[in-house]
Amino acid sequence: MTTPPARHLLDPQNWVSAYADFLYRYAISRVNNEDQARDLVQETFLAGLQSQRNFAGKSSERTWLTAILKNKIYDVYRKKVNGLKTAEMNDQTGEEPDFFHEDGHWKQEHQPQAFGVDDFDPLANKELNRVLLLCLQKLPALWFSVFTMKHMEDEATEMICKELRLTQANFWVIIHRAKLNLRACLQRNWM
Repeated sequence: MTTPPARHLLDPQNWVSAYADFLYRYAISRVNNEDQARDLVQETFLAGLQSQRNFAGKSSERTWLTAILKNKIYDVYRKKVNGLKTAEMNDQTGEEPDFFHEDGHWKQEHQPQAFGVDDFDPLANKELNRVLLLCLQKLPALWFSVFTMKHMEDEATEMICKELRLTQANFWVIIHRAKLNLRACLQRNWM
């Protein structure tokens, strides 16, 4: 007995009701733009319809659609950073302060402050997430893309560098500066 073609394993008529909310939440947390997130979900469904025959059935529909969406998001990142120059990485003051002593420990004035979220408090965590998203939106497009791919998608450094056409040195500078900016923004807006 032969196995039916893979497209019969998919149920495109139910994708919107079954996966639209999940895919939208996934997209909005990575692009921080409601209209763009909605467009990406629609593009994901369209791409899924167009590539049904490529579905091998090795994953669930949701996982397969999420992978398509992830690639669409990476396309957005590439478009945002296309043509950006590394000179954009320099902050407006030009010089970066020295945060560490020679022994590698934080200088007192630059030492991270406690955020006060050690205890589980759903309301406090919801507020922290809101502030974190606002802080992420303030990052330059390249920094946002690199930070999101590394810390939200858990992508390998080599893959990020290849996708965004960065050297590893540029990657680490961007990650370092993005973290410093996020820390400063959270300290200003969360504490």
